[in-house]
Amino acid sequence: MIPPARAREWAQFVAGFGYAYHGLWYALRTQRNARVHLAIALLAIALGMLLHISPVEFAMVFVAITSVFIAEMFNTVIELCVDLASPTYHPLAKIAKDVAAGAVLLNALLSISIGLFVFGPHLWALLMK
Repeated sequence: MIPPARAREWAQFVAGFGYAYHGLWYALRTQRNARVHLAIALLAIALGMLLHISPVEFAMVFVAITSVFIAEMFNTVIELCVDLASPTYHPLAKIAKDVAAGAVLLNALLSISIGLFVFGPHLWALLMK
């Protein structure tokens, strides 16, 4: 039999996954850019399957996809925290939000370059046939 303290710890651990799911669902439900990223991610996965990219190339694509989602979610967190702390306009609040959005943009550009390196040779080979 599991001691009550251990059972509580286990229940809290499992509940953490539920909280994480709710956070992910919140981002997808409320953030237009997260939905755009999801659509592009699904297209990239479908293209990878169609082009039969290697497992390592798929890993690179998944890292790119995940990093953009992580950046977008941190951007959402920063925007919500700034709005909570500074409900009225403040120039520093604007800078914080702009920098967070810039991080997402930079990450998206990195992901595009990864996509070009992964998919480019496969698409080029198809064009040359």
